[in-house]
Amino acid sequence: MYRLSGGGNDFLALAEPAAPPSRADIRAWCRRGVSLGADGLFTLERNGADRVRMTYWNGDGSDADLCLNGTRCAARLVHHLGWSTGEVVVETGAGPFRTRIVDDQNVAIELPAPTETPVVRIPSWQGEGFPGRFVVTGVPHFLRPVAGDLGAAPVTLEGPILRRHPDFGIPGTNVDWVRTVSPHQLEIRTFERGVEGETLACGSGVMAATLAGIAAGELVFPVEVLTAGGFRFRLDGTVGPSGLPVAWSLTGDARLVAVVTPEPGALAVPSPARWTP
Repeated sequence: MYRLSGGGNDFLALAEPAAPPSRADIRAWCRRGVSLGADGLFTLERNGADRVRMTYWNGDGSDADLCLNGTRCAARLVHHLGWSTGEVVVETGAGPFRTRIVDDQNVAIELPAPTETPVVRIPSWQGEGFPGRFVVTGVPHFLRPVAGDLGAAPVTLEGPILRRHPDFGIPGTNVDWVRTVSPHQLEIRTFERGVEGETLACGSGVMAATLAGIAAGELVFPVEVLTAGGFRFRLDGTVGPSGLPVAWSLTGDARLVAVVTPEPGALAVPSPARWTP
């Protein structure tokens, strides 16, 4: 088993396992504090020259069609395993993505042209409206604008409410708080579904926030995005007549951290404390 990190978004990975992991095992391994801990887990299977199939699960064992940082980490692992020395196409539940190693720290991924424009949504809760923009970038994201200090954004308070809000249907949504610093700079914090908490980075959230800013005329390529993990992601691209990107890419940190061998104790799941609500 491998541990990888993409801008602070951390993952466990299995290369061509004899059988896919069970959801119970994924939940146990990804649990922080008592096991290995991770935002999610993925498996890789070779599928021809310079091409792999990636299956991704959130830390709670639920399926996810796409995790961009996980996909970039998959490319890093492919090169570490010697399966490829050039560009790698990673097949995901949201389609194939072409990746390339930039250097020892960074991996770039080509992003598909958007098929939809971000739309304004104002879900309400206890009589209060929460305006933002909603867009699906492989997975759904609801983007909340922040004018002041992003550190003061009510992520812990609003995240659980908006993540499962009925307006977003049964799948729910990821929730992002976004501050536009300049036409070329963003800051972002993300509450991820499946993790059910704030993560240090979210590649599809970075993609969604940049797309929304480009579509609204607030951003111009290249765009630099600072995430909670302290890493900076760069998005480069061109914009078509529709005002949406027609060709763009995301570059950022993606590294192999360790090779690990889980012991039986890693699968132990303690019972909730009696005072847990």
